[in-house]
Formats: sequence, C-alpha cells, structure tokens
Amino acid sequence: MAEALSQQCDQPNTYEELSFLERLALLVNHEITTRDNRKIARLLQQAKLRINAQPSDIDYQTKRGLNKSTVAQLLQFDWVKQHRNILIEGPTGTGKTFLACAMGQTACEQGISVRYYRASRLLEMLTIAHGDGSFGKVLLQLRKTEILIIDDWGLDALKRQQRMDLMEVIEDRHGIGSTIITSQLPTNHWHETIGDPTLADAILDRLLHNAYKISLKGESMRKKQANLDQL
Repeated sequence: MAEALSQQCDQPNTYEELSFLERLALLVNHEITTRDNRKIARLLQQAKLRINAQPSDIDYQTKRGLNKSTVAQLLQFDWVKQHRNILIEGPTGTGKTFLACAMGQTACEQGISVRYYRASRLLEMLTIAHGDGSFGKVLLQLRKTEILIIDDWGLDALKRQQRMDLMEVIEDRHGIGSTIITSQLPTNHWHETIGDPTLADAILDRLLHNAYKISLKGESMRKKQANLDQL
C-alpha cells in the first residue's frame, strides 16, 4: 500500500480529482492484487510442475479422445471441492503429463495448493523420509495439499514397503484432498502393479471410487512433432 501511495503522490495530476474513498480503494486493491500474485508465485514454486503448461495450449485437433467440454468442466475445479480424483491413462506421448500440469498450473492460479511428483520420485522420497525420521512431516505436507499429481504411475512393480507407504498417503488424503494420476497402464492392470491383493484393493478402492477417468489414445505427439521438424 505504501508503494501505491507513493505512486499517487508522484502523479498528482492523475489522482487529484479522485475522492478520498476512491484513492483509498485503489490502495486496498493494489494490496489485494500484490498478495494474490505472491500467493500464486508461492503455490507454483511449491508445486514444482514438470511442464509450464497452459490450458489454452492443449491440442484438441489431434484425435486422441480428449473432449474440450470435459476439460473445461474439470478446470472449474468442483471436483476438488468434492475431493474427487482424476485418472489419465494412455500410451506414451499422448499428452498425459501436459494435461495434468495444465490443470495444476490453473489450480495454482486459482489459489489451490498443488504438488507434482513422478511416481518413482514420490516413492523414493517416502523411503528416504523413513531413514531420516521425517516420514510424519512428509505425510502431513501431502495431506494438506489440495491436489497431488502422481505422474508415470505403474512403470515398475511396487516393493512391500512402497505399497505400505502408498497406502499411508492415499488413506491419509482420502476424503480430504484430490489426486491426479497419469499412467500408460489401463486402470484394470493397476492391481497387479501394486502386488499385494489386500493392499491393492484398499488403495484402488480409494483412488477409483468416484473418480473422473480420461483415456487418451493415438500415436505419440512427440513423434509426430519430430517428423514435422524433419520436413
């Protein structure tokens, strides 16, 4: 507000005809805008999204089963208020990560907290947290995050401790936060990736129940772009 007041003083001709309340309103609006921008910057830094993706850059021309109206609806983020999940499956290169990051970017801009992890990095972080005694603190951070993005899920079969850790994360967030998961594997193969039938049932029941599912298809968009670059 002091900065905005200094600007008013430096440009008297611009503001001298405004009433006291009008000038005060400008100061307050400047303060609100500055705070909002700082919050967005903090949320984006915390999210650590893999890609700086904007919804306006999503490709709907390529036929890959992506519905524009569905994405527009999801970008309203009612599903976050309802603590629902989004599952994005499809072959490599079909834009799963870009779509997840575009949602994460927009969520941050709307003041929603987001954290992005590749599945392997998330499990590695949890393993390290056991060793240095920070596991409880990490769980609390994940619990407080409104949208958790887990990218490249299902590339490797889970070990026993990884299954237990994943169950802790999913159970802790169930009914509190929302999760976006991207995977090359169809959801009907996730059970065998987790391994233990009992834990797999518990984890998938919490993830799949009441979740939105987006199934992408087609060739790799990266491969298509590489072919175009060679022309």
